[in-house]
Amino acid sequence: MLDQRVTQQSIGETICRPGYASAVAPPFDELMARKDRMLAERGIDADDAADFALDRRVPVVLGGSPDAPSNLGLLPWAGRQGERRKARAAVMLKRCVCEGKLSLAEAQAAIVGDWSVVYSGFSQESCNISRLDVATSVDGGRKGGPGSSP
Repeated sequence: MLDQRVTQQSIGETICRPGYASAVAPPFDELMARKDRMLAERGIDADDAADFALDRRVPVVLGGSPDAPSNLGLLPWAGRQGERRKARAAVMLKRCVCEGKLSLAEAQAAIVGDWSVVYSGFSQESCNISRLDVATSVDGGRKGGPGSSP
């Protein structure tokens, strides 16, 4: 799910650099072909395709792989669990990482977990995720986050 080029040490040259996500994203046509295949696999009619977004479980702006199949899924565009809200949560978390207020691992764990809690409980002015349900592990990472074991 994660892009190996993005580490805590490389965020200044990767996710915090303007235009990074666009630079590493696969061509639009390739992504839409993947979305069409995923919709068909789930039995979703092509006429309803516009209601769904090709979702990256860990968004590219938070160090997610731009094209790994394990990082791709489908989400409805709108609604409480929709891609529009997830994208806003990802942008808020990225800002906090780039300002040094959250680690990359903390942000990734928050977006992989119940990101809708992040969206509803996370302030655009504050980067405090301590009150959110994201458990801290001994090594400073987050339990249940990307790359963690069960």
